[in-house]
Amino acid sequence: MSKSYRRPPVNLSRLRGLVSIALLTASAPCLAQEGNDSEHDLAQKLSNPVSSLISVPFQENIDFDGGPRDKGLKSTLNIQPVVPISLGPKWNVIMRTILPVIAQDDISAPHAHEFGLGDTTQSFFFSPKKTGPGGLVWGVGPAILYPSATDRSLGGDKWGLGPTVVLVKQSGKSTFGMLANQIWSVAGNDTRPDVSTTFLQPFYSYSTIKATTYSINAETSYDWKNDKWTVPINVSVAQLTKIGKQRVQIGAGARYYIERPENGPHWGVRLVLTLLFPKK
Repeated sequence: MSKSYRRPPVNLSRLRGLVSIALLTASAPCLAQEGNDSEHDLAQKLSNPVSSLISVPFQENIDFDGGPRDKGLKSTLNIQPVVPISLGPKWNVIMRTILPVIAQDDISAPHAHEFGLGDTTQSFFFSPKKTGPGGLVWGVGPAILYPSATDRSLGGDKWGLGPTVVLVKQSGKSTFGMLANQIWSVAGNDTRPDVSTTFLQPFYSYSTIKATTYSINAETSYDWKNDKWTVPINVSVAQLTKIGKQRVQIGAGARYYIERPENGPHWGVRLVLTLLFPKK
């Protein structure tokens, strides 16, 4: 059962703490000059959604000025493990999962507060190990929506299924491409609205020899049932470094919504901590 009741707002000291941690970590020294080429390669692999690299990104998104009064605050921590699995000498399947943890105030209704899990999206990209003509890399497979939300306001209570595809080209220090999926609801609570959503993400990134990556993308979605576009433009910078012996990438950025549905946010910030587990 959905709970909408008056509670204290999202703990802003927690949000300030996340920002402080990201800034302090990002100020840590870069990796030594020795081995820069391999670190640059790792940074480029992180820019490729279907690279054969195990990684676990923790992506914190804080969106402002949403909700019925344009005063809402929404914090979404996306836990996004990426696991490549070899299917013999020619093919990989890349399993990408997005599990959101959401805290929001004044979004579903004035003075309402919700906290919990959102719905999970899991994609399986079947991708050839050999790079195609012109350096093109591609992957195709199913995308699955799981109704994992713990609050009615945080999910749709529907199972969903559809195709997903990604095209990537890497040239020198640049990576650009497109990730897309279409999900239709196939089962779930009959009292909740059906789902038909298209997601399009054109992206571009540039990785320097010191493994600093500058990125821009548009995480565009279209709700066919309600005829609504959501189009945030994201810009970010990330640095590959080490914490002890653990390779990590630390990133921060901002976004502005050039198109948003009614009650959608106007702008936001993003902090990312990615754990890398390269093959030894």
